[in-house]
Amino acid sequence: MKTVSFRDGHTIPALGMGSWNVGDATATRAEEIASLHAGLDAGLSVVDTAEMYGSGRSERLVGEAIRGRRDDVFLISKVLPSNASYEKTLRSCEASLDRLGTDHLDLYLLHWRGGVPLEETVEALTHLQNRGMIRRWGVSNFDTEDMQELDELGADCAANQILYNLEARGVEFDLLARDKAAGIVSIAYSPLGQGGTLLDDPVLIDIAKSHETTKGPASPAQIALAWVLRQPNLLAIPKAGSRVHMRENIAALDLVLSKEDQTRLDAHFAPPRSKTPLEMI
Repeated sequence: MKTVSFRDGHTIPALGMGSWNVGDATATRAEEIASLHAGLDAGLSVVDTAEMYGSGRSERLVGEAIRGRRDDVFLISKVLPSNASYEKTLRSCEASLDRLGTDHLDLYLLHWRGGVPLEETVEALTHLQNRGMIRRWGVSNFDTEDMQELDELGADCAANQILYNLEARGVEFDLLARDKAAGIVSIAYSPLGQGGTLLDDPVLIDIAKSHETTKGPASPAQIALAWVLRQPNLLAIPKAGSRVHMRENIAALDLVLSKEDQTRLDAHFAPPRSKTPLEMI
């Protein structure tokens, strides 16, 4: 399986599991937990969640899913910018740990930048790391200038979670390369797009027809995911609310896109030619 490495040498699979909108409905809860179990069974150790997701409901579901399997999991959660002051960051982390039923996070992220000075939030994150409540910390939705400001603080940022898919390629202009050169892992959220429109694209559908996975013919979603996973040292965290979708995501690891595929995708989903504002969902 393709892997991603942090500066401290820790290595994780390049394909993980997101949990946005997971845990919101009682009717789907059992299947969502079964999906996470299927991913863990297949070696997808990364589970990404946040205090914002369902106002803690996603963290509680993830906590239930990983109970008894914590050693198999690389666990990520996030603090809201409204909670990013020194004291509130500490309290938010404690609350997330309680909902998740664990004593530490493997990675804790500032969800996006808000009004609290970065220096204060970094101080809180460093304190949590020194206490062993988090193994490492990072950010989310930070653009190049934001990352430069972190550098100027001398901050030991491990990761930057960003929107990245075929329809959102602006980060390719400078941010991906900048973070890679700094040893910062990029984490792609919504790698399959938002709302399903990307997966109806005729070019993706046509390219999928020429590929097979070990589980059968490739789907447009698998092509889109394989395209994201082509990036070096990048972690993709698609959500899979069912075991069927989880198996489809895992099978995308079998795919290798050809130069012709890449050329067609570049022609249809143009890469950036200039700096653009960071896209967010």
